[in-house]
Amino acid sequence: MDTQRRELAARFVELHREGCFLLPNAWDAGSARVLESAGFPAVATTSAGVAFSLGRPDHDYVDPSSAGDRVGRTAMIGRIAAEVRIPVSADLEDGFGEAPETVAETISMTLTAGAAGGNVEDFTGDRSRPLYDPELSADRIRAAREAVDTTGEPFVLVGRTDVLLTGGKLDAAVQRANAYLAAGADCAFVPGAADAETIGTLVREIDGPLNVVMGLTGNALSLADLRDLGVRRVTVGGSIARAMYAQLLGAAKELADRGTFSYAEHQITQTDLNELFRRRPESDPPLPATG
Repeated sequence: MDTQRRELAARFVELHREGCFLLPNAWDAGSARVLESAGFPAVATTSAGVAFSLGRPDHDYVDPSSAGDRVGRTAMIGRIAAEVRIPVSADLEDGFGEAPETVAETISMTLTAGAAGGNVEDFTGDRSRPLYDPELSADRIRAAREAVDTTGEPFVLVGRTDVLLTGGKLDAAVQRANAYLAAGADCAFVPGAADAETIGTLVREIDGPLNVVMGLTGNALSLADLRDLGVRRVTVGGSIARAMYAQLLGAAKELADRGTFSYAEHQITQTDLNELFRRRPESDPPLPATG
């Protein structure tokens, strides 16, 4: 990791020390640059958005015949970190393999790509066992932590549990989140918690910083509400990408069904986008990819 990326990663680590911040999710270099221009201190990636941009489904329950639809880790990690001057946290799904050694390798690739953080989840995609066993899940986080510590680079490792998304109970989510923190995660992530009571319980019972995801259903809680509850980090998952695809689908239906062009009334001008995406002067070039 070069000096500039190391400084960004150290800044990202500090964001998790206190307070509450919003970490929006990008899916390609363009969306990351737009979020950067809005003034966010960092961005995350979204596996859903990356998959949709490649015409693939997101990581979900699958049968063996459709396993090839899943986006591989090289494409998922991508080059976003090389295109922005703010820290980037990568959505690493389940680490792209069951074995702790595979998860460690994925973390090493993520560090090489210049990311400042990444989350590893316990969702398997297998309906017969939706989550990796608790002990294996903790071992996977432990292997990720060791991969980070071997480099000595600053990096925020997030342990994500999908207990609530797979129909499990809140106490099981708390147990897993705490196990992942004990195994070396810097932050716990429990998607599926969206109401104040559930989130408040998680904040009280989890022994470390908590990430929650908003925007899945236009939730009524605001960032200020989440800050008051004690949440440390807020992401929005694939919701921005899905909102953009909703606009695309609406435009496509208007063109196909009515042959009209009213969708164009809400577009960003060519000039504005060119200016937003224009390369920096040669005296201040974009950071190169490191892997």
